Amino acid sequence: MNVLELSAVHRIHGHGDTAVAAVRGIDLFVRPGELVAVMGPSGSGKSTVLNLAGGLDAPTRGEVRVEGRHLAQLSRTQLAELRRQRIGYVFQNFNLLPSLTAAENVALPLELDGMSPRRSRRLALAALAEVDLSGIGSRFPNQMSGGQQQRVAIARALVGERRLVLADEPTGALDSQTGEAVLELLRTRVDKGAAGLLVTHDSRHAGWADRVVFLRDGVVVDATSPLSRPESLLEPRA
Repeated sequence: MNVLELSAVHRIHGHGDTAVAAVRGIDLFVRPGELVAVMGPSGSGKSTVLNLAGGLDAPTRGEVRVEGRHLAQLSRTQLAELRRQRIGYVFQNFNLLPSLTAAENVALPLELDGMSPRRSRRLALAALAEVDLSGIGSRFPNQMSGGQQQRVAIARALVGERRLVLADEPTGALDSQTGEAVLELLRTRVDKGAAGLLVTHDSRHAGWADRVVFLRDGVVVDATSPLSRPESLLEPRA
């Protein structure tokens, strides 16, 4: 079963003369153990697709399913539970809480889901070790480098039994070497059975994916493997 399915999805912002179609009739799926990169010019709908996939936004028409569950049919409580338990988010700006340590940031979604502080901390430390950050659990974000903060954000996205990992330009604030390390971590987690959706503007980063989907003006214009990527689709129209 596909972990993520978008079927004939439209998302329109605004009404009447001011309406803007962010995505138009998109079909997209991601299987377990598969990393799919989404590329396209600025304004093509990449981030909208990611928000729809994670239930942070709702389609105007069409269906979004995660592990077979139609998101529009879930209550607000059920949707929040699904996001906490099964979906991990990695954002470009990290979104770490400055008043919490690395371990506390990673443990937060588990504790919000009712897990005991002792168990959530144990799992958080294990997740930090998985991203090669053993020993920094007691540090606050301002005591870590940008690369360390991003790896903490990845640990938070992967802790527990996350089946879908969504990454929005996760290397944008990092140097090239650290960015490659972050993508390797994402790739490793996907290889262990998660489904991954990566929004990126960089064809080198898309090279970590199994498939690349190209968007333009809210429409899928091509889907291919990284090795046969048509670079011309990434250039904005005149």
